[in-house]
Formats: sequence, C-alpha cells, structure tokens
Amino acid sequence: MAHPAPVPSVRRLAALPNLDALFSARVRQGVGAALAHARGKVVFTAPPVGSWTVHLDEGRVRLSRGAVSHPDTVVSAEPTTLAAVLDGRISGIEAFLHHGLTVRGNLALSLQMDSAFDVGARPVTHPVARVRTVLGVKTAYLEAGPRDAPPVILLHGLGATNASMLPLIVDLARDHRVLAPDFPGFGASSAPRWQYRAADFAGWLEVFQDEVKAKPAALVGNSLGGRVAIEAGLQNPSSVERMVLLCPSPAFKRMRHFVPLVRLLPPDAVVTRIPLGHRAIVAGIRVMFSKPDRLTRQWYDAAADEHQRVMRSYRHRRAFMATLRQIYLEEAFGDHGFWDRLPQMTTPALFVWGDHDRLVPASFERHVVAAVPHAESVVLHDCGHVPQFEHPTETADLTRTFIDAH
Repeated sequence: MAHPAPVPSVRRLAALPNLDALFSARVRQGVGAALAHARGKVVFTAPPVGSWTVHLDEGRVRLSRGAVSHPDTVVSAEPTTLAAVLDGRISGIEAFLHHGLTVRGNLALSLQMDSAFDVGARPVTHPVARVRTVLGVKTAYLEAGPRDAPPVILLHGLGATNASMLPLIVDLARDHRVLAPDFPGFGASSAPRWQYRAADFAGWLEVFQDEVKAKPAALVGNSLGGRVAIEAGLQNPSSVERMVLLCPSPAFKRMRHFVPLVRLLPPDAVVTRIPLGHRAIVAGIRVMFSKPDRLTRQWYDAAADEHQRVMRSYRHRRAFMATLRQIYLEEAFGDHGFWDRLPQMTTPALFVWGDHDRLVPASFERHVVAAVPHAESVVLHDCGHVPQFEHPTETADLTRTFIDAH
C-alpha cells in the first residue's frame, strides 16, 4: 500500500505539557477570521487525561473542562498528539492522516479549528482555513504553502468536500501555494440557487482565482472537480497553466434514454431528505475504492458524518441534486457537446484513471486519448475512484512531476 510521505513521529516531540494550560492559552487568544461567524461546541478528548469543550459563538470563545452533551464535533487523540497540534508543531490535518487523530461530527468545523488559534509562526505547510465571498457565494477554502510559490488549486468531487484532497494538500504544500476550496453548494460554502452546470463552476473558479490572486494556476480535480477543471481550461485557458484530472466525470455517451424525463424534473422536485443511516453512507463510500480496507474506519466515519451534516441543509441537498442532474443531462455531441468540444482543449493535461473505478470506468481513456491525443494519460493499477486517498504517494508523485514539468 502506498502512503503519504511520512512526517516526524509525534512520540519524538517534546514531553507532554499541561493540556489544561495549553487549551486555556489558546482560548484566551481568540479565534481567527474563518470562525468569526461560527457557532458550535467542539469537544477535544485525550484519554486518559480528560476532555475539554470549546464553545464558539460568532467570534466569542470560551473553554469548559469535560465533554458537553450533543457537541457539533468531537476530536480525539492521544495526549502527545493533541499537545503537538495545540503547540503548532504538527497540523491537525497531518495528525488526522498519520497519527490516529479522529474526528466525528462536523469535519469542516474541525478543519477550521485547526488554524483558528495563534500559535506563533507556523510552518508554511500547515493548512489555514479561510473564507472569501465569490460571486456572492461564501466560499470556504484551505490554503497552505509559500505565498510566492506556484499556485495549485485542488477541486473535489460530487458529494465530497475539500477534505477529500487532504493528502495532496500536505504533499504539494512543501513547495507550492495550494488552495483547496469547497465548491458552491458543498461543504462549508454557501449554496446559491444555481443550475450547477460545469460552466457555472468554471465561472465561479475564474473569479475565485482573481480574489485569491492565483492566476495562472495548475488545477488538480477529482471526478466532478476534473470536469470543472476541463471546463475552466476550455473557457479560460489563460487562467489555467496545467491540469491533472483524477478520474474526471465526462458526459454520458450511452444510457441517455431518460434525458427527456430528467429534463422535466426541476432540482427542487427531488430534494426530500433521504433518511440514509451512517452505516449505509459508509458502505456507499467504500464502493469507491478498489480495496476499501486500505483506508481506516475513522476516515470513513468522518466522511459519512460530514455527508450527513451537509445533506441536512435543503439548499445543499438541492445543490447536490442539481449538480447530479446536470452531469446526466450534459450534451455529449453537438456545438455544446462535451466530446465535440474536448478536442479544443489546449491546456497541457494529465488524465489519471483507476482500473477498478466503478463510477468513471478506465475504458473512457480510449475516448479521451482519441479526442485530445496531445494529453497524457495513466491508468493506475488496483485503484478505484479516489486515487489521492487510495494511492496517495503515487498520485502525488504523478501530480508533482506533471505540474512542474514546464
């Protein structure tokens, strides 16, 4: 199994300080802009030392000892790991990926908490949660890496959030300015009443790049994110330097007999909350991987919790269904058809497929190669739909090599 590049073991760090004193010091400093409007209760637990609750109330923050009932988020880690995160010696994301830190509940809130407190100078590789208003949409994103390094924008898939790109954030931030937004309608970003076409996302991305001063940038997109990257390359080629497309979702060539029926159904007609349980969602996520047991149960739990949380919002359910509807309805051929427009793409691109991808089969490779013969294409062995988590080292190496090729 391939793993992300190792980071120094937390056990080698300094001896455990007083966690009560650490929490008190952090809370006294207040929270950053990303949590200025947040409300919620975050429980931190470090057995056998104890638990603490951080109460957030639109910029005000207080601390209580012990765990409250019904928290929004529970973050658990051994004491040495939690102390290292509070001290800023490792990021919470690194601890989540490598050191057994677990998150249950609101995953977006825990990512925002990771950089909320002032711990002094942080390594530039530590992701920081930020918020911008882009085309009227409150856009949440993570940023890491040197500000003057080449920009890379990571784009997640349908139903996912920027958390699905965490392994690439950690790896690429060593020498790139990495930005990982939540798409409008997904994660911690707000959900406007859009049609949610690929062109809508590409237009938003163009303005986002202006807002964060990241032009031109390399785009790395998974699934829906890959389709949006392709659209950005077609619409705004001067803003896109290179693209790495991880199992990108193309337009359907077959199974289009339901298109007339789907056209009649507006997104609002199918946004009733579906009572999917946690276990069913975990089972659905596992299908995306060639060997599901490569990922820990804690990662599946965190992803399923976040999906349930986001889908409680009517607006986000509508955004999900509208996006899914547009993926199916997208024209395959014609003046506006995906496959007839694809040969017009001039941006250097690397397509990465998984040979065990059940959502976007690797058989699409031959159609893409025929349409854009100048693009590069790789099929990963024993890989499903999310290569950045299933084969993180190989995916990061392929990505880094390609975006730095020029």
